[in-house]
Amino acid sequence: MAENPFAQFSLEKAIGLRWTLRDIQARRLKMSPVSEEDLRTLTGLGLVEVRDEGLVLTSAGTAVLNGS
Repeated sequence: MAENPFAQFSLEKAIGLRWTLRDIQARRLKMSPVSEEDLRTLTGLGLVEVRDEGLVLTSAGTAVLNGS
């Protein structure tokens, strides 16, 4: 299992970031927009990329959600 990329954050923040990853994966961004701070954090961790079609999970982001 990969190292937890959210280990440096409080439990509340880590849970919020994980839910944000789920929202991005499920394309629920109109109902649950991503904050600029969370976007900076997730892109900085290499879990999310900004592309022409919007926000997408990287393979590392998908691995975090899959527990791999």
